[in-house]
Amino acid sequence: MCRSIRPLNNFAPPASREEVRAAALQYVRKVGGASRPAKVNEQAYATAVEKIALATQELLDSLVTTAPPKDREVEAAKARARAQARYA
Repeated sequence: MCRSIRPLNNFAPPASREEVRAAALQYVRKVGGASRPAKVNEQAYATAVEKIALATQELLDSLVTTAPPKDREVEAAKARARAQARYA
């Protein structure tokens, strides 16, 4: 999976529409093999991003968990610490 696609489930506040769309865009870029599609393929990429973003939002809305929501700041701090350890 792309490293830039982050888990979006069970956060407080919930994932925003922009976060869902960014994840969909990264997915389409990875599967399509290009970060910037050729002009002829731009519409296909845009359509795929919208459909995947919609499916992702539906998935997130339907998931159920008993775990308490994660704090975004705490999770970001953990990720920074992991990155620092990995690249130090």
